[in-house]
Amino acid sequence: MPSVPLPASGGYIQAVRESSEAVRIKANIKINEEDMTRLLLSPAFTSTYQRLRTAHGMTLPLNFSSVAQELNVLSVLSVLNFASGYRVPLHVATGRGAFDNIRAFVFAAYISSSSGGDDYFSARGMQAITPPAVADLMRVTGSIHVERPHEDIPGVTVGELGGPIWEIVQIVARTLNETGAALAQGGYPDLGSFVLEALKEGEKAKASGGDACDVALERLVRCIPAFRDAAPVYDAPVYCFKKALLTLHAVALRFGPAGKTPTRAVPAPDTTRLPIFSDNVIPSLLVHLGVLDLSAADPALGLPALFPHARDPAVLAPLLAASPAPAPAEVLAQMPAKAKEPPKDGPRVTEAQAFTLRGAAIDVCERLVAHGRTLAAGADPELAWLGELMPPELDAWLWAVAKDRPDYRRLERFALTGTAYF
Repeated sequence: MPSVPLPASGGYIQAVRESSEAVRIKANIKINEEDMTRLLLSPAFTSTYQRLRTAHGMTLPLNFSSVAQELNVLSVLSVLNFASGYRVPLHVATGRGAFDNIRAFVFAAYISSSSGGDDYFSARGMQAITPPAVADLMRVTGSIHVERPHEDIPGVTVGELGGPIWEIVQIVARTLNETGAALAQGGYPDLGSFVLEALKEGEKAKASGGDACDVALERLVRCIPAFRDAAPVYDAPVYCFKKALLTLHAVALRFGPAGKTPTRAVPAPDTTRLPIFSDNVIPSLLVHLGVLDLSAADPALGLPALFPHARDPAVLAPLLAASPAPAPAEVLAQMPAKAKEPPKDGPRVTEAQAFTLRGAAIDVCERLVAHGRTLAAGADPELAWLGELMPPELDAWLWAVAKDRPDYRRLERFALTGTAYF
């Protein structure tokens, strides 16, 4: 991907917000108060938000010998939090989606490392891991070959490495190699040690009036290539930094004062006001839920054609209604077993389209939070909780509800292949 200049020191979070707003406006993606009100007051939102607002899926049901070891594995899971463009072939190959495959890989690599195998999670181990080793740990060795006609013998086919699964295996290996090389060059034994140092620098900056998150974010992005989640659109950078921001939030959820494993050994920053961690799911869902309006968006980017039925009232109304009640257990028990069908592939997008939609999602979530405060300030006391919305929790709801409802799981998400950013 083309490189873009990094933001000015001290302005990384501001650059995410400002570049996202700028690209949405340039692309003429509309946001209006009526659409935001409709979503925030819908049964789909009000009946599930409290349950799903912290469900980021970054839990690690593993046994760790130390906080440092857990921080390292959590950091590796964060840097590998991508592969969305390969959701369908991964479902076909393994029966699991993109993130579930990445998480399974991390678990397998951790267990192998802990049981005397290769130490995949040290800087040197990451630097040395090979695509075949990744394929083996992902359990996809049977899906990394394609057949082609033999060049000289008619009617004979030969197998060779190739296809979408081999492509994502190579991206995972390359991401680990680059991350390990950057860590080794900086003298860090593993990713967790580097993340901890970045957090401590943020804590030190906070003590002198600085922004702990911004300082830590800058360290992550400057050092690790896979965290430099940015691209040029309309000849200007769009900064998303999804995985770096998510790393900070995952640390806070795990080790912060309100986390599941609070500890003073990890100076977790306050991440409640961070921008969202924009991937492909959240922008797609915001389009389907009628909040991001592409109907008059820049035709030169081809945005209006990506989701042609998104604002159809007949399609939108059921999505904003309460989630359909699940069938009773006794009914499900009598239903015939059926192989799990892979999801339908969504629209394939260009880099410019992807970063425009991801940026627009960051901007609209900032506006949804502000609009929630406006609604909470009204006369209805039952809406007071809307004044407490925060972008990371809104992000968690959007990401989790996309998996929570059967009708939402069937909604198309855009896909960009060849990227290690989301």
